[in-house]
Amino acid sequence: MQFSAQEDIDVPIETVFNMVSDFERFERKALRRGVDVRRVTGSVVPQAGITWETEFKIRGKPRHIIIEMTECDRPSLMRFQSSSKGMNGDTVIELLALSQRRTRLRVETSLGAKTLPARLLLQSLKLGQSRFRRQFQTRLSEFARDMEERHLHGV
Repeated sequence: MQFSAQEDIDVPIETVFNMVSDFERFERKALRRGVDVRRVTGSVVPQAGITWETEFKIRGKPRHIIIEMTECDRPSLMRFQSSSKGMNGDTVIELLALSQRRTRLRVETSLGAKTLPARLLLQSLKLGQSRFRRQFQTRLSEFARDMEERHLHGV
C-alpha cells in the first residue's frame, strides 16, 4: 500500500529541513500521544543510521516498531525504513526549493505485510483508503501551516 501527500510552504528550504529533522520535538509529541519512543543510536544531527524503537497500541494490541533513517541528503531528502513483527515500511521526505522563500514538502510512504495478520490489517486500511489519504493530507497541511507560523514568529 502506498500513499503520498505534498504541500507548498512559505518557508526557505533550509528552515523546513531543520524543522522536519527536529527529532527531539517529534519524540516529545509522540510521548504526549502515548507512544513510547526511544532513540537507540545516533545523534541529534540528522544523518543515516539514526534508529528509534517505538511501542504503541493499534486496535488494542501492542506494536513494536523499529525505525531507521537510511538516507539523508541535506536539505532535500530523508528516507526512513521501519519494521515490525509483521510489516515493513518505507517513508521518503523530499524537499524542493520553489524559490528562496518557498519550499515544496512531499511525503511518500509505502507499507508491506510479512504475515497474514499484517495483510489483514493492510487490507482493512485499503478499504478506508480514501479517508486515510484525506487524513494524511490534512495532517501534512496542518504541519505545513505550523511550520509557517513558527517561521513567522521565530520559534
